[in-house]
Amino acid sequence: MRFAPTEEELICHLRKKIKNEPFEDVCICSVNFYKYNPWELTDMYPTLATDEWYFFTSREFKYPNGSRPNRAAGDGYWKATVADQKIQERQEVIGFKKTLVFYHGKAPNGKKTNWIMHEYTLRQRSTRNDANNNMQSDNCVLCRIHERKRTAVIQHKL
Repeated sequence: MRFAPTEEELICHLRKKIKNEPFEDVCICSVNFYKYNPWELTDMYPTLATDEWYFFTSREFKYPNGSRPNRAAGDGYWKATVADQKIQERQEVIGFKKTLVFYHGKAPNGKKTNWIMHEYTLRQRSTRNDANNNMQSDNCVLCRIHERKRTAVIQHKL
């Protein structure tokens, strides 16, 4: 079985996860994602020959009443590279995708790695303060990670 969902399908899976609705057999694990380095996660969880891993996780925030996510993870941190991209279905925004790169070490002196994450969130927002549900739309995300392969640079001598 090959698992290669579209971005719209990923948002659908995230919505079902938040609502505690059943969904078909998919290869998305629930894990405390930010507790680990990406290579530790990929060692712990198998992939289906796509070299991509999918995780549901709750986001933590830097400050108790703030909206800034804490992206420290394992021995490093995830740093955003571009602005959020809208994910649309029938010309309606249903979610957002943020692209991040893993840096090993402490900010701002961390060393950039080849690990890439796409973080998917829902469009709608709810309050985070409901202690009964830790998978709400503003703090539950779906993460897709992969390691960018280094390409050999061919240099020509003149």
